[in-house]
Amino acid sequence: DVQLVESGGGVVQPGASLRLSCAASKYTYNSNFMGWFRQAPGKEREGAAGITSGGVGTYYADSVKGRFTISRDNAKNTVYLQMNSLKPEDTAMYYCAARGYGGNWYGPLEKASYGYWGQGTQVTVS
Repeated sequence: DVQLVESGGGVVQPGASLRLSCAASKYTYNSNFMGWFRQAPGKEREGAAGITSGGVGTYYADSVKGRFTISRDNAKNTVYLQMNSLKPEDTAMYYCAARGYGGNWYGPLEKASYGYWGQGTQVTVS
């Protein structure tokens, strides 16, 4: 059964930190490239960060580089997004995504590369 469940969103002031978590079913998580995406109202969903199955390789959008850190705990089937120095422009719904099996690869921050999605968690910086 495919399942991705995000948590950790909230309302914070500029400069604050939040840590998002994404708990995945074992089927979804195993050997899978994982990513965090975000979508602000009226805007396209964009890639924020991605991580390889072993956790060694990480990728970031320029807008979050140096402030966000993606990590994973394979023993817990969980991916994290540590967000520091948050800005109002970080306000968005944040989605966890898993690569899945098969399908074309368009890069770690391209939504078309991912086959499975969570329901999202809202982050508001105000």
